[in-house]
Amino acid sequence: MVWQQRVWGAVPFTAMVIVECAEVGVSTISKVAMAEGMSHFVFIVYYNALGTLLLLPFFIFRRNRRAPLTFRLICQFFLLGLIGSSGKILFFAGVKNSSAILAAAMANLTPIFTFFLAIIFRMEKLDLREATGYAKSLGAIIAVGGALIVTLYDGPALLNSSWSSRLNHSTHRSSVSQSSTWIFGGMLLAIQCLVASTWNIAQAATVKDYPEEMTIVFFYTLFLTIQCTVISLIVERNNLSAWKMELPIEIIAILYAAICVSVFRISVHVWCLHKKGPVYVAMFKPLGIAIAAVVVVVFLGNTFYLGSLIGSIVISLGFYTVTYAQLKEKVIDVDNSVQRSEPSTQTTPLLRSSISNEV
Repeated sequence: MVWQQRVWGAVPFTAMVIVECAEVGVSTISKVAMAEGMSHFVFIVYYNALGTLLLLPFFIFRRNRRAPLTFRLICQFFLLGLIGSSGKILFFAGVKNSSAILAAAMANLTPIFTFFLAIIFRMEKLDLREATGYAKSLGAIIAVGGALIVTLYDGPALLNSSWSSRLNHSTHRSSVSQSSTWIFGGMLLAIQCLVASTWNIAQAATVKDYPEEMTIVFFYTLFLTIQCTVISLIVERNNLSAWKMELPIEIIAILYAAICVSVFRISVHVWCLHKKGPVYVAMFKPLGIAIAAVVVVVFLGNTFYLGSLIGSIVISLGFYTVTYAQLKEKVIDVDNSVQRSEPSTQTTPLLRSSISNEV
């Protein structure tokens, strides 16, 4: 009986590690597919359309009928889709111009930006006279500094695959010339984190009005698919061949993203939130950086540089500082038995990013 409890207790940990691996896999596979010529606009449309179909049975059979849908809620879902479509386009454009490592590192900025927006919208209070307030501010500054390091500084190579280390001089020269593209990709990913943070704030307000998250996810994915379809038809109007999925890697990328992002990741996050709470879910986010480093070196033959290591460590340090300060603040509130409404809105927007920042 004891060993069964231990095994069952390890399930959330294992599930969260698998989720982080799956998220890195989406960035990596999509990077390969886009390198082969797949349009990231069309890719977003296809995998979200498939994800909507996969979520449809849940919406039909499991939706709480006692929670009526109103026109106002539908408009909120549409707004979530509009923000999300912008974020996804920015994300995959950023991945196309950089790498899965940078994408995984930048993802940790989402809760930091959400923290700033929550202060602006008065969903969270910041008191620099308190140690927790000072820690949150310091952590946010540290994380942003780490993002600048990982984007702007390469440094010496730390890890090379066996075959990438034998690349000829022309390939090396080409990679050096792509430094500006890397920076541009980093900028796009940083903007995407800001958009994702805006999505978190909007989602928090929507959940408050309609506390059935999976229904929100279904409509979000549906509207995102429709909006991205319109955008893709405009952008790719002179390239109808972009809608043809001819290469196996393109089909694999679509299926993988639809299953892992639209269904698996969300289901695991919701379950772990129920079992362990938001702090537990958030703790695993920086793990994606280490997973991405291994994947891009072993499977893509990319080089892992010192700048990526230092920047990732700094971002993770800032992320955990903010998370710890917020948890400590909540514990203090509970210990003091202060009855107020802020704790729920303080914790949710910042930590919800682990659920909502869908790749």
